[in-house]
Amino acid sequence: MFKKMTCLITLVLPLVLLNSASAQILWDAGGFDDLWTTAANWVDDTLPTSIDPVSIDDPENAHCIIEDGIDVECETLRVGNGGTTTNLDITGGSLTATGAYIGVDSTAGHGIMNISGGLFSTGSLQIGWAGTGTLNMTGGTIELNDYLIIPGRTGNGTVNLNAGTIYASELRMTSELGLVDITTGTLILDGDNIEKVQPFIDDGWITAYNGQGKLNLDYNVTNEGKTTLSATALLDPVPADGATLAPGEVVLSWTMLDPLLPGDPVTVDVYFTDDLDALLNFTDPASITLISNQDVTSVAVQTQPKKRYYWAVDTYVFPGIAPVYGPIFSFTVDNLPPRADAGADIATWLLDGTRTGNLDATVTDEEATSVQWSVVSEPNEGTAVIENSNAEDTSVTLSAVGQYVLQLEASDGEYSGSDTVTINVYNDSCQAAKSLPDYVPIVGDLNGDCKVDDADMALLEENWLKENSLTEDWYKIE
Repeated sequence: MFKKMTCLITLVLPLVLLNSASAQILWDAGGFDDLWTTAANWVDDTLPTSIDPVSIDDPENAHCIIEDGIDVECETLRVGNGGTTTNLDITGGSLTATGAYIGVDSTAGHGIMNISGGLFSTGSLQIGWAGTGTLNMTGGTIELNDYLIIPGRTGNGTVNLNAGTIYASELRMTSELGLVDITTGTLILDGDNIEKVQPFIDDGWITAYNGQGKLNLDYNVTNEGKTTLSATALLDPVPADGATLAPGEVVLSWTMLDPLLPGDPVTVDVYFTDDLDALLNFTDPASITLISNQDVTSVAVQTQPKKRYYWAVDTYVFPGIAPVYGPIFSFTVDNLPPRADAGADIATWLLDGTRTGNLDATVTDEEATSVQWSVVSEPNEGTAVIENSNAEDTSVTLSAVGQYVLQLEASDGEYSGSDTVTINVYNDSCQAAKSLPDYVPIVGDLNGDCKVDDADMALLEENWLKENSLTEDWYKIE
């Protein structure tokens, strides 16, 4: 293995009307940092507003950063509008624009958007308008009201969807100069876009794990009313690519590729490190090699909290020739959030104006955990009274008909997890029974009171031998 490369995810910026160049606010990186919110980083020290078009095209290799706690707006966004390579990095916070281009007017320009967290919202997004545009997405969310277009007019566009989620109304790929590679990220489109997306897959314009995975495309299965596109690595890695695990021993496992010739042995090299550059550049392979040319499908490693680890499996499918280089997988080791289960939803009824029942919850966590019950909604204020809101298992007294939603939140001091339980309260037990999805009326329950008794017999006697079938063989409906 000589060098490992990860795929850069390029998101195509939607087509919007260009404002005049004189109206643009230009990035010049003149401040003491690279933050969007530092006025000195913009020409004339002018911070953009929601009505201002923005262009980030100078200086060479510039990085404009939006981080946690920063929420900014602009009108049209352009990255890589000149003849240089420039970057917009969104690590947190949010950016809202009416439309956006990455890699705009100059064929010598390269606009790069790197999103590892936060939210980017815009109308449409075009990657590679006339220049080169690249979207590298390793986290966060992109929300498009309109199209994702890759590439634009005459440019080159690449989207590396290595994590995070892109929402768009539709995906448009205009030529073979556009590429979308998906690993652990997800693309979600409005409505049924199967027939529009499948040709892009067939033509090789959309790939999974740089050709070493399979694409998963469905409509109305993963997300109701949506088309969802994701990917699975061919090696079926465990832990799953992009997973978060508790610290300690972790067993890495994979599925062997088939040999080139049936019956030949298949062996692997396995690499593991917390230094991505060491795996990408492969300058000191001995320091990151776990297994060399062995017939195994798993290996145990020790991990430490607050770290991201990277690993790869290269497979020898034919003795004596170079291996098939596998993709780079990663997982994060951290304290896992508590898992809260507030219990199954409940149907009940009032008895003498109230109803008291148990809340049977389950909280799972490796660390000491505190819990808090709260009332999310109730028919009237004060009609739900929780006996002990800090106990995992407690009781609640309800005093009005209607729907109640209670939330259980569990915290280990660093992270929290929550779940809700819905309680529907009815006037009586029959109404409660009828609310159940598997309710079937008893044969003979003529008045619908959930029992067969003298009242039903009286109705039967009252209507005994009556008939309401048609008396005409050709009945006209008025």
